[in-house]
Amino acid sequence: MTVVVERIWVGLGLFGQLLFSARFIIQWIASERKKRSVIPVAFWYFSLGGSALLLAYAIYRKDPVFILGQSAGAVVYVRNLWLIKAARHLEAGTDPGDGA
Repeated sequence: MTVVVERIWVGLGLFGQLLFSARFIIQWIASERKKRSVIPVAFWYFSLGGSALLLAYAIYRKDPVFILGQSAGAVVYVRNLWLIKAARHLEAGTDPGDGA
């Protein structure tokens, strides 16, 4: 592997970790504004984006522990986004499967 490719992967891993960590700042700010614990939708998108980049980095590093951890988390993040979408459609009286 060339040094350039290695640096690109390290940069990708660091960016994934930045996204993953930023979700806590987003959650903290949202909670402070509401004066109660809140998990905004952006938290789940940052979780998914950070997890996807960290999973790619873990696969590159061939780290089975890291791969398993990031894979399992991604399932939870996607499921939460799906539940949020379904709840919004239910509130709006629309079908979540109709693409709206």
